[in-house]
Amino acid sequence: MLKANRLNSVKEYYFSKKLREVRKLIADGKPIINLGIGSPDLPPSQEVIDAIQHSLTHTTIHGYQNYQGLPEFRNAIATFYHQYYNVTVDQSDEILPLMGSKEGIMHISMAFLNAGDHVLIPNPGYPTYSSVTNLLEATPIYYDLTKANNWFPDLDALGKQDLSKVKLMWINYPHMPTGAKATISQFEHLIAFAQKHQILLVNDNPYSFILNESPQSILAVKGAKEVALELNSLSKSFNMAGWRVGMVLGSSKNIQSVLQVKSNMDSGMFYGIQQGAIAALNSPVSWFEELNTMYAERREIAWHIFDSLECSYDKSSAGLFVWAQIPTGKTSEQLADELLYHHNVFLTPGTVFGSNGEGYIRLSLCTPKEQLKEVLTRVSN
Repeated sequence: MLKANRLNSVKEYYFSKKLREVRKLIADGKPIINLGIGSPDLPPSQEVIDAIQHSLTHTTIHGYQNYQGLPEFRNAIATFYHQYYNVTVDQSDEILPLMGSKEGIMHISMAFLNAGDHVLIPNPGYPTYSSVTNLLEATPIYYDLTKANNWFPDLDALGKQDLSKVKLMWINYPHMPTGAKATISQFEHLIAFAQKHQILLVNDNPYSFILNESPQSILAVKGAKEVALELNSLSKSFNMAGWRVGMVLGSSKNIQSVLQVKSNMDSGMFYGIQQGAIAALNSPVSWFEELNTMYAERREIAWHIFDSLECSYDKSSAGLFVWAQIPTGKTSEQLADELLYHHNVFLTPGTVFGSNGEGYIRLSLCTPKEQLKEVLTRVSN
């Protein structure tokens, strides 16, 4: 049986393939330490665990759930956005829970893109933006993000291009993989750009509470709801990556379009997971403070690792990763392979995220301090 033609436009996800190689090396007896993936190694709070456990005592919760999620879950999202982002949304029709924000990338793309439409995608950026665009037979148009411009798009230069076929633009702040943060002023410029060129702007925002003192939402900008959607997730901020809990927020009209796709793709999120998500969103500020204290300790060791490798990095960046510029004379993949095969350490080459990732390498903080110290020992010898 021949596979669909659309699969010719995408490759197997880099981490799927590379982690298979890492697992084989481990099976062969290599003591590999994996610093490549941003999957939190810490557990959710006890309140979250208690909430899902308590939910299982109810006998009527095992059937299909509402496509739009529990009203109390949507209310918890709305309250969270108001408390931390100063954003007001109507929980009845401006919020849609998702089974992870990654599915939201597909749902949004399916809701708004036709074959041949153009999509603005950051370079470097999250590879799924490109793969989903290709799967839907739309055309990815890459815009440059560079260190010189603090990993923010040059909107003046971008506006001089022919954008007549552009339907959607992906942005992601705090940015993955670089950790660059956007200000409200920069979001205002992005909203004005989207309004001028009639583009739907989507901010992918799962990292705003990790090592970041000023969480921002693009929806805090006046007029943003009409031209922007925001994806968010509990995966990183609440150590719930495997729970697959995300959300998309925006105008009721745009949310309804996404719901048209989603309601044909699944049958609702399990009741217990929603109860756990509500508990997470109700966490006190101390949850973030304690989490970030631990990540800050890990990041300090990560900086020493990159010092040993003679790399440079930005200490003001946010998120679960440290993005470092490598010394001249080697490519990103050469350094990554050298670390893997000679030091038994897996870091992610920047080229995974686009051509502008050449010359950079990424380290995940989702590893205990003891293992990070072991990596420091290995690369220092």
